Amino acid sequence: MPREITAFSNPLVKRVRSLRDKKHRRDEGLFLAEGLRILTEAREAGVLPEYLFFAKGHETHALAATLIAATEAGGGEAIATDSDILSKLSGKDNPGAVVGVYRELPTTLDRIDRTRAPIWLVAERLRDPGNLGTILRTADAVGAGGLILVDDCVDPFSVEAVRASMGALFTIPIARAPWAQFHDWLRAGPGQLVGLALDGAVDYRAPDFTPPVFLFTGNEAQGLPPDYAAACDLRVKIPMHGKADSLNAAVATAVMAYRVLDRLSPHG
Repeated sequence: MPREITAFSNPLVKRVRSLRDKKHRRDEGLFLAEGLRILTEAREAGVLPEYLFFAKGHETHALAATLIAATEAGGGEAIATDSDILSKLSGKDNPGAVVGVYRELPTTLDRIDRTRAPIWLVAERLRDPGNLGTILRTADAVGAGGLILVDDCVDPFSVEAVRASMGALFTIPIARAPWAQFHDWLRAGPGQLVGLALDGAVDYRAPDFTPPVFLFTGNEAQGLPPDYAAACDLRVKIPMHGKADSLNAAVATAVMAYRVLDRLSPHG
């Protein structure tokens, strides 16, 4: 049976609100997700919150009621509250009807079966949580095996990245590793590393690709470091016909991921 919390001074409210800060997320291994759609995607992926805050009066809404029941059945706690508390937790002036507190879902390279998917996405030093979330959505859309974050990327469990992923955070495995560790792991098994680059790159429409393909996107402002690009099996570029010299990192990843799928399809 859900309890009710409406006081900002409540210790649990303070604790959950602190998860908007990276340090507290890291210390507790917890993160926030907000909105009926995203939390429903999580439930359908088999991931349930440890705490579910919902707006009083929404417990009769079909999706909210299902989330409440599933949370309690899974050992979590459902908590009725008001829009002011939800706004404080989510950081939004117009919060969704639900906010969930989840255990972080990272994986490690040694737990990845690279043969289970023909395409994997790899990103290096991403700084924008919106880009990271969008790349997760792309990974889900193209059926990628997972997303590997190389070196110091923005936190995939930040409120902004989770929101931008639109639930893909709960369906796409995420591994994090420094470049040397990722490179050694990749070369220990099958895998074609395809870098999005400019120097020494071929038109993205020209080559065929050999699965599993690891599509490698660099930092938004600087692209891939020269030594990382040189380590790629293939470097590709997307022609620019206007004045811009490059696409947004997440957009380029999406364009290229679908091209890889198109060129893989004749091979099964």
